[in-house]
Amino acid sequence: MTTGTDPALREHYCFGCGRHNPIGFHLVFEREGDAVVARYDPRPEDQGFPEVMHGGLLSLLLDEAMGWAMYADGVFAVTAKMDVRFRRAVGLDAPVTARARIMRSRGRRIEVEASLTNEAGEVLVESSALFMRMSPEDEARALASFRASAGG
Repeated sequence: MTTGTDPALREHYCFGCGRHNPIGFHLVFEREGDAVVARYDPRPEDQGFPEVMHGGLLSLLLDEAMGWAMYADGVFAVTAKMDVRFRRAVGLDAPVTARARIMRSRGRRIEVEASLTNEAGEVLVESSALFMRMSPEDEARALASFRASAGG
């Protein structure tokens, strides 16, 4: 169960956070101050180079975290531009923590930052992105769709 986030937002097939996707990451984000945080335990299927997590999947973790930084506040936006910096290889033998927060919001433009850290708190991968907020009508439709999937 999430703390401070709407559990209905997980009642779908999103590869990152959807509860119903049998091969997805099933991420559960919780609020932590002005950020959202989730832990992920890499799977053998997540590797690219032997024993190293695939860079595309690491980017997915960051994109998902940044999305949840907005979803936690009931804001729905889509990724317009995303920059990723890979600082260290991420192995499959230990969990990572995804953390994201909104840095700036102006009109439809939302700037968000995220990081993946190991258990020692070392930054493994970091990202900054620009998201474009959906129209109020599209946000309402998205939220209604999530709630309908959740049966509420």
